[in-house]
Amino acid sequence: MSDQQEIPPFSVLENVSIPMSDGTRLAAQVWLPRDAENNPVPAILEYIPYRKRDHKLIRDTQNYGYFARHGYAGVRVDLRGSGDSEGILRDEYLQQELDDGIEVIRWIGRQSWCSGKVGMFGLSWGGFNGLQLAAMQPPELAAVISVCSSDNRYFDDVHYMGGCLLTDNLSWASTMFGFNSCPPDPEIVGEKWRDMWMERLEGSGLWLKNWLEHQHHDDYWKHGSVCEDYAAIKVPVLAVSGWADGYTNTVFRLLEHLSGPRKGLIGPWGHRYPHQGELQTIDFLGECLRWWDRWLKEKDTGVDKEPMLTAWMLDSVNPLVTSQPGHWIAEPEWPSANVGTKTYALSPGELFEVKSGEQATPSGGQTIQSPLTVGLFAGKWCSYSETTDQPWDQREDDGGALTFDTAPLEQELSIFGQVETELELSSDKPVAMIAVRLTDVAPNDRATRVTFGILNLTHRDSDEQPQPLEPGRKYRVRVPMNYIAQRFPAGHRIRLALSSSYWPLAWPSPESPRLTVYTANCQLLLPVREGNALDKGPFQFGKGVSDPAPKTTLLIPAKRDWEVRHNLGRNVVSLVVISNDARILLEDIGMVIGRNVFERYRFVSNQYDSLRAEATHERIFERGSWRIFTRTTTILTSTRSHFMITATLDAYEGDVRKFSKTWDEKIPRKLV
Repeated sequence: MSDQQEIPPFSVLENVSIPMSDGTRLAAQVWLPRDAENNPVPAILEYIPYRKRDHKLIRDTQNYGYFARHGYAGVRVDLRGSGDSEGILRDEYLQQELDDGIEVIRWIGRQSWCSGKVGMFGLSWGGFNGLQLAAMQPPELAAVISVCSSDNRYFDDVHYMGGCLLTDNLSWASTMFGFNSCPPDPEIVGEKWRDMWMERLEGSGLWLKNWLEHQHHDDYWKHGSVCEDYAAIKVPVLAVSGWADGYTNTVFRLLEHLSGPRKGLIGPWGHRYPHQGELQTIDFLGECLRWWDRWLKEKDTGVDKEPMLTAWMLDSVNPLVTSQPGHWIAEPEWPSANVGTKTYALSPGELFEVKSGEQATPSGGQTIQSPLTVGLFAGKWCSYSETTDQPWDQREDDGGALTFDTAPLEQELSIFGQVETELELSSDKPVAMIAVRLTDVAPNDRATRVTFGILNLTHRDSDEQPQPLEPGRKYRVRVPMNYIAQRFPAGHRIRLALSSSYWPLAWPSPESPRLTVYTANCQLLLPVREGNALDKGPFQFGKGVSDPAPKTTLLIPAKRDWEVRHNLGRNVVSLVVISNDARILLEDIGMVIGRNVFERYRFVSNQYDSLRAEATHERIFERGSWRIFTRTTTILTSTRSHFMITATLDAYEGDVRKFSKTWDEKIPRKLV
């Protein structure tokens, strides 16, 4: 930044202890404009379990140094039981976490350097609890920026989708299993570090078991789901996500249901801050500053006069290329009067537009009993926009699905919103799922997934009280897909693909169902958008900007791998994922940190009882003679009647194993 010389510098309070009413102390790092004690400033709070001292040190330094340079105090707090904070973290978004958050906000508002106004800022977990704490209405909280979060913890989170169990549920549980195994830093907490560590290792528990014990939409999931009462959120909300992320739908629902000032921003990014991703990065911190200035400093930055929703319209792209071409579009409000519905009917192998007054041509049922290989090229539910975790050429999955194609488009077609399918079908089993995919098919037959949806058919009428299917009986079901903005060029075809499994993105039904789809009573509904004057901009976001990162030394480079294997001799099919972070030395604190992740999803001979998912996380911390290594492994398998979890946790100080624990859990399946 050319003007940094003129901007007042800031100071950093490396570890500030915030007392809770029960005596527990939470650890915070605070960035302060140098004159804040004399001229109090608003504060920006991020409240997450991802370790301010090491794991998120680089990101925090870049973000909060920037905010401090522009007249805001930055406050990064480790949740109770994480990082250098005392206590035990037993699950996500518990009432204890939210109550602590209210106390933290109140504490910030009372500090001599704070103007009394607080904004909450966060990606994923921090985006969730920003909304949740806003719904509790602490008077100091004046605005929220929520990135990649959800308003509905059951219907639209990492755990379940359409009543189906996501395997990202295991992946995420394993991630937190690893985080909960990590110790506080002795340089911060002193001699009590080992006692705090042992308390965490013994007490944080097996979160995957908690989540599998709540397979339906019950009070467990309703807690922390702000969709239960949107009206409780009074403060301005900027909701942000990316099309490659798992949390884009929330942006649209917040814009539709909140009543206060709100804006939405959706780009081509994955599960990252928009200035730190790999695709079409923007000056996101500059956009945040405009939001904070308007609502925390009452400056007229114009953000409240701009279109309610700005989004990246994706162009057709080869799935083998790591790019997301497109252009920015804008809507003055959402839902938009600029988006209409185009209806397509299904006939065997074909999609055709239904004109007003036309009737579908009667046809018999088509059956589908997909092999478990359908979904091996689906990527992750929640993508970080790595080259490995995006969906691949969909022809790899289409062979085990029913597909329906339009004729080549005579002119380009743009969609923006939620794609829906209405299907009439029957099943030969009492529990079954269906996966629907919308695909862009190029003239050379290259197939790129645009969006998808899955539905546990026992949840066809209710996520709270699902009912088994009556084999052979016809049912009408609605399957929504994730919101999307996509341009289909002239000459391309639109494909709808239906399958009875989508492994390993979702855990399959207890046994292989055979579905019959009665195409005469099925339709595809596309949210077709016409351009408007707002699309001409200006969209001057600028390049991604942040403060300089702290000094690091690379010791071992990161490794990302995503490999599909089919052993024809033993008929074992597996997906192997390696996601190792770079091992680095954080020079300012003299600490080496590293994280290795291994995941494997497999089955044998298309047998549903052979499904197995495994995730191992290793965490490394070193400073001089102090060396910590932890390994957690979680294995999930199933029968027709139960899920089984086998988990292990081993923690080493130096070469000595200081803690070891195993779990063997058996959880009944409840129509999943």
